[in-house]
Amino acid sequence: MGRTYLIKPDLDEDYPVIDYGKGVYLFDVAGKRYLDASSGAVTANIGHGVEEINEAMMEQAKKVSFVYRSQFTSKAAEKLAEKIALTMPGDLNWSFFVNSGSEATETAMKIAIQYWQEKGRPLKTKILSRWVSYHGITIGALSMSGHPARRSRFVPLLADFPVVSPPYCYRCPYNKNPRNCSYECAKELDVAFRRIGPESIAGFIAEPIVGAAGGAITPPKDYYKIIKEICEKHDILFIADEVMTGFGRTGTMLASEHWGIVPDIVSLGKGMGAGYAPIAATLVTERVMEPIRKGSKVIMSGHTLSANPQSSAVALSVLEYLEKNNVIDDVDAKGTYLKNLLEKLKIVFPFIGDVRGMGLLIGIEFVRNPKTKQSFASELNMTEKIVRAAKDVGLLLYPATAGEDGKSGDAIIISPPLIVTKREIEELVSLFKMALTKVKQELETEGVNTEW
Repeated sequence: MGRTYLIKPDLDEDYPVIDYGKGVYLFDVAGKRYLDASSGAVTANIGHGVEEINEAMMEQAKKVSFVYRSQFTSKAAEKLAEKIALTMPGDLNWSFFVNSGSEATETAMKIAIQYWQEKGRPLKTKILSRWVSYHGITIGALSMSGHPARRSRFVPLLADFPVVSPPYCYRCPYNKNPRNCSYECAKELDVAFRRIGPESIAGFIAEPIVGAAGGAITPPKDYYKIIKEICEKHDILFIADEVMTGFGRTGTMLASEHWGIVPDIVSLGKGMGAGYAPIAATLVTERVMEPIRKGSKVIMSGHTLSANPQSSAVALSVLEYLEKNNVIDDVDAKGTYLKNLLEKLKIVFPFIGDVRGMGLLIGIEFVRNPKTKQSFASELNMTEKIVRAAKDVGLLLYPATAGEDGKSGDAIIISPPLIVTKREIEELVSLFKMALTKVKQELETEGVNTEW
């Protein structure tokens, strides 16, 4: 390929040119096949090249692809909002459509603040969050993110929203066992609220399962019930960032359902359009909408392409595909099978420290010493080594960070499309084993001991 004018993630990287995709596979122009074990960025929930999604896209394009939300609504957007209201738990009945997960979490932040303004409590403006978290790349969303590596360049522009520890059971900040830990990391939120003053706090945002910032960190069973109770006690809204976990990724429509809670506000993205069109959403309960409906009647947010009919038609078709084919019903069983196969690799590769996650959102953390959980030295670039080795053998993985500080550890996410078959899962694990074998040999060449 000659000179490029496209700004890519790594300006020195020579990226393969993709030609087409089908199911869980992608094919580049040279004919190489890749098993998409990451669904891109945990996005392609129903796989690539689904014909009925393409048809829905074309049908809408024949009618209209764009209208401005301040001038018109569209059948596609109205039907999508209705479908989501009927699908989601509780009374998460209101949808504000945007274009990306970052916009969805930032809109959630704005709605939480506006809710209290409409209630006559304008001092409640702070949004708190956890360290080892990621809520998006825009300034507001990045302020809420406890992702040190992504915050570092912009710290002077960011608000100090992250204040509490994550539910990181593998590296429990209290050195407790999740079976008898008393949920100290959840109770930490109560202390933070009291220190800062609940009269100034509008909301608390958290990913049900921590994605890019922690490699699928999964809380124990009662964690979010305690978090929700603490929020309610202090009159603070709970915002669930379900951009990565929503639309069936963990085996339920929202990951929050695993903990038996209904958030006040939810941000969605990624699997909503499943990679076929850019779309995301902020969902709002009736309770949160009520003072806005009775007050200003306007949510102060919006983008030129919000509620775009083309993207709305695609997302509606994706939801209908999930429902018609009962895709989400099998996610838990598939995830258990995949997780069990990955656990067995610990015997061969002792640098696999932890395998965690729910459904088809599985994280693997790599450590220098599995007994002490010591991380690899940062200069070894362990995550990059594994992702690159996997790509070489035709397997796509999603890089993540890990470690107590959220930046010194190595992790990846394995999150194939929800339509993955048993045979494809077995192929995925076989390719992953090949990649880890290459990395192990590379480490030994560099003089890094991989046997304990």
